Amino acid sequence: MSICRESGMVGLMLLLTAVLRLQALALNLRELRLLAVEHNITCALVFGDSTVDPGNNNHLATTFKSDFPPYGKDFFGGRPTGRFTNGRLPTDLLAEEFGISRMIPAFLDKGLKKTDLLHGVSFASAGSGYDDLTAHFTNVLPFSKQIEYLMHYQIHLRALVGEKRAAEIVSNAVFVLSAGTNDFIQNYYLEPTRAKQFTLDGYLDYLISCMSANIKEMHKLGGTRFAVVGVPPMGCLPLVKTLMGTTGCVDSYNKAAESFNSKIKAELATLKKALGVKTVYADCYGALLNATMNPMKYGFTETSKGCCGSGVIEFGGTCKGESTCEDTNKYVFWDSVHPTERMYRLIADDAIRSLSTEFFA
Repeated sequence: MSICRESGMVGLMLLLTAVLRLQALALNLRELRLLAVEHNITCALVFGDSTVDPGNNNHLATTFKSDFPPYGKDFFGGRPTGRFTNGRLPTDLLAEEFGISRMIPAFLDKGLKKTDLLHGVSFASAGSGYDDLTAHFTNVLPFSKQIEYLMHYQIHLRALVGEKRAAEIVSNAVFVLSAGTNDFIQNYYLEPTRAKQFTLDGYLDYLISCMSANIKEMHKLGGTRFAVVGVPPMGCLPLVKTLMGTTGCVDSYNKAAESFNSKIKAELATLKKALGVKTVYADCYGALLNATMNPMKYGFTETSKGCCGSGVIEFGGTCKGESTCEDTNKYVFWDSVHPTERMYRLIADDAIRSLSTEFFA
C-alpha cells in the first residue's frame, strides 16, 4: 500500500471518528433536553459574580465593567456585552444544553423583553461575593440586592403569566450561585477589615453562613433546586501569581479554595435535608486545575497567562483596547482572572453532568 493510500485511510478513519463523536453528542443533547422537559426545568435564575454576570454591571456606577473590546471577541457578532470573557459564560452554555435559550440575559439589561423572563435571567454582578462587604469595595450588587431583584423579577413574571404559573416557573427553575473568589482576593487577602475580625478558617465559616442564609431566603421565595459552583484554584490565576511574584500556583490560595469547597458541599447536604430541596455542587476547581496541569489533554497550549494583553495583570478596564492572542481556544484564561469560553465549556460540561445526576435521578 502506498504512503498516499495509508495517509488517505488514516484521514478517513479520523473523519469517521469525528462524525461518530458528533452523532453521540447530538444524541446526548437530545436526551438531556428530553430529561429537562420531563423534569419540568423551566429556566435558570443566576446569582453571583463575574463568572455569571452577563452585563448587569454595565448599568452600575462601578469601574468593574467589560462592555468594551476585546471582551466579546468570540460572542455572537463579536460584540462586548459585559461578560468577562471572549464569548459566553457557563450559565449561557448550560441554558443552551437544556434547550432553554442560547444565553441568559442580565436582569438590568435595558433591552430585556418580557418574554425573556420565561427563560430566566442573571442577577449576578462582577466583583460581588457571599460577603456583602466585598461588593461594597467596588460599588456592585451584593447578594442581598440580587435577591431583592429576584423579588422584582417575580412581580414582573406574575404580571406576565399570572400568579400560579409564575410560582410554577420559579419552583421548577435551577437557581445557580457562583461566587466566593472575590471574597478572598479582593476582600480577605487585600482589605484589613475581615482579616482582623476572622482567622482564615473563621472567615470560611462566615462565608458559608452567608451562602446558607441566601439559599434559605431564595427557598422562601419559591426556589427548590440549587446548584452552587465551587471556587476555582485561586492560586493558579495569572493575576494571583503575578501579585505573589511566582510562576507556579500559590499553594496557600489553593488550599483555602479546597477547604471552602469542602464546606460548601457539607452545607449543601445539610440544606438538602433541612429544607427538602435538591442541591448540587458544581466542581469548578477540578476542571480548571486539570486543564492547567494537563493542558495537552484538553487541547490547550497556554495556561500561565491570559489571551488579553500581557495576560498576567490585565482584567476589566486594564484589558480595554489591548491586543489579544490569535487562537482563544488554545488558552485556559481570557484575561488574568477569567477563563476563556473554551475553558468555561469544560466547566459547564462537568456542571451539567452533576446537575443531571442530582436533578434528573
